[in-house]
Amino acid sequence: MFKWQESFSSNVKEFDEQHKKLFALGNQLLDVVHASRNTDHYDDIMEALDELKEYTVYHFNAEEELMLTYNYPKLMSHKMQHKKFLGKVEELLSKDIDKNQVDVTLELLTFLADWIQNHILVTDSQYGDFFNKHGEY
Repeated sequence: MFKWQESFSSNVKEFDEQHKKLFALGNQLLDVVHASRNTDHYDDIMEALDELKEYTVYHFNAEEELMLTYNYPKLMSHKMQHKKFLGKVEELLSKDIDKNQVDVTLELLTFLADWIQNHILVTDSQYGDFFNKHGEY
């Protein structure tokens, strides 16, 4: 389900490598879903959520710093989307994950798939040419 393709590239190598981490996290969560439902996966889910939170803070800061450096015209709307993403991660972390492992994992997978489709493939794809014109590849 989470397979990187070159057509997903933003044409900024640093950000593409960071986006690939999101795909890896999605696959990690898919493994949890496909594993036995009789096994406790709380630690795996929490590890994935913690990695996701750490990843997004790092990645979002990197994108926003470069946007600020070059005065990217869509910086504020981009930051708002990032803020909503982090809010969703916090919302998931606040749920009773231990008792609802499958539901939380499926909700997170759906959210990640939507993020890839609507943010990475649409919103992030818009900044490639802008950054390339400023010498960022």
